Amino acid sequence: MNFDDYKKAVEKLNLYSHHYYVLDDPLTTDEVYDKLYHEVVEYEISNHDKILQNSPTQRVGDIVSDGFVKAPHLTRMWSLEDIFDAEDLQKWLTKTYKLDKNISFYCEPKYDGASLNLIYENGELIQGITRGDGTIGELITQNVKTIRSVPLTIAHKEKIEIRGEVVIFKDEFEKINNERLKKGEAVFANPRNAAAGSLRQLDSSITAARNLVFLPYGVGENSLPHKLLSEKMDYIYELGFRKPPQRSTCKGFDEIETIYEVMKKDRDSYSMMLDGMVIKVDEIASQIDMGYTVKVPRFAVAYKFPAVEKITTLKEIVLQVGRSGAVTPVAIVEPTDIDGVIVERATLHNFDEIDRKDIRIHDKVIILRSGDVIPKIIKVLTHERDGSQVPYIRPTLCPVCSSELLDEGVLLKCQNLTCEARIVNSIIYFASKPCLNIDGLGNKIVEALFTSGLVKSVVDLFDLTLDKLLSLEGFKEKKSQNLLNSLENAKGCEYWRFINSLGIEHVGEVASKTLSENFGSSFIDATKEQIVTCDGIGEEMAESVLEFVRVNRDTIQTLQDILKPLEPIQKEEAQENPFKAKTVVLTGTMSQSRGEIKDILEYLGAKVSGSVSKKTDFVIYGEDAGSKYDKAMDLGVKCITEEEMKEMLL
Repeated sequence: MNFDDYKKAVEKLNLYSHHYYVLDDPLTTDEVYDKLYHEVVEYEISNHDKILQNSPTQRVGDIVSDGFVKAPHLTRMWSLEDIFDAEDLQKWLTKTYKLDKNISFYCEPKYDGASLNLIYENGELIQGITRGDGTIGELITQNVKTIRSVPLTIAHKEKIEIRGEVVIFKDEFEKINNERLKKGEAVFANPRNAAAGSLRQLDSSITAARNLVFLPYGVGENSLPHKLLSEKMDYIYELGFRKPPQRSTCKGFDEIETIYEVMKKDRDSYSMMLDGMVIKVDEIASQIDMGYTVKVPRFAVAYKFPAVEKITTLKEIVLQVGRSGAVTPVAIVEPTDIDGVIVERATLHNFDEIDRKDIRIHDKVIILRSGDVIPKIIKVLTHERDGSQVPYIRPTLCPVCSSELLDEGVLLKCQNLTCEARIVNSIIYFASKPCLNIDGLGNKIVEALFTSGLVKSVVDLFDLTLDKLLSLEGFKEKKSQNLLNSLENAKGCEYWRFINSLGIEHVGEVASKTLSENFGSSFIDATKEQIVTCDGIGEEMAESVLEFVRVNRDTIQTLQDILKPLEPIQKEEAQENPFKAKTVVLTGTMSQSRGEIKDILEYLGAKVSGSVSKKTDFVIYGEDAGSKYDKAMDLGVKCITEEEMKEMLL
């Protein structure tokens, strides 16, 4: 995976997350998401200095719907790290044994459903809360009480959180979809989607009719005395909760692999859908000692089941234009039934992939699905060709606006800022904190402005008036005036923020500052030779800048005239100090915001990076420091507290 592939992967993961967590309308399966997420993680491990701020790895947890009352969990609900094969398992065991060698493991199914947290007090169910973002979820107690496998009272009288998965059994899933077909309603994509949709019904009678099943997999806050997780779960099942179809305790690689192979072989015979096996350290004391990274517990992992493959025929290749203008090819295939889901589309990743695999229209291909509705083509059956196959010709024009595409080999991109396919997300980026930081111009507002026809380009933002905004549904005078004030306040911004707001391919905050410091407003007239002489800017980035300016020169100049961004002031060289010319990484919670500390360090002449590598000189950490701190310790990078940083400057 190169940077372009990585960037597209991040965009795709964020799209999938939005549809899955916000819209309850999944575009893919967990397995496809997990594999793509794993590829992103692998890329970021090797390219710490290129991690995107909107990467799902930088975000802890997921999204809470605004449609329900929110409620906090007593203790955080964590997600799990995923592994996919025996090699991954061995790597995880090696890391885990470094923390504690004297451990055993508890293995149980990984259910394909919706996570739920139950809170009991004085033996009574008082709250049922969806996972949400891991800290705050949706309060759905009334719906939970309709689930027959959830006891309304238990013998345990102390406060306790019982975590588990809500599923719909396969036969019930088929019955629900058959009933929906008879009524002319859209069918659920899979049992997990049906379970999540049923659990989050505002009308609890609909939930009650769906025969949901709650399967516990752990506990949150508790005062249980058990020293082993397996013993703790035995107690939970004794309270009246449903046991899993299979669970085991074991030691070491061979025993884990044996249990995994049995569970994988038997998964089709289980009543519920599984997508893997969860492995947890059994000793509670060891779990506590191992603790957590920023995102996942160190003592547990999800060992995912392999994917499903089928042969089909490629009918055509269509093009999709993403928010950054990236053009992605999508394969339309003969409808194919894979594990009960009819597949008609497959991702092709990028145009180099088409060339590398020599994919042609009418080819017989093998597609990989694993429960997802948008699988990928993994192999072309060239020996099946009969002469009717047609080579694919790379497009040269945007399929939406017909502008000339920037061809970077792997990536084709529409650079036109006024292209309808990228307008909304271009404006959202334009208004974001690292750019012009226009308060009140969030996603929903931008979408409303675009849908209404008031804003068809970034430039149109500055033609908005109070009368125009008040004509829109939901726009009151105060809200409208605040937005107009924010747009006015964006004028006179720092010049690097202006460059960054344009969304030039490959150009982020650091490169924007470099271009601003070296050229200011004359960056639009800089030559390739001049641009590549700048520190940290290579030929690919220079070509992207030149192409963007060529396509959008008029728009850039118009925005410049409106915003009047401030030309950069030549910085004085920082005086000698311990951080001058050093690479520094910040992690954890500190007394000042990380943004403020970053500004201080940059004033001192330091380079503040978002990731740790061998070239890092200092890691400055606060409370809840996570994986960056761990990485620094592994690499022998000097780690200091915020207080120690300040002492070094005295």
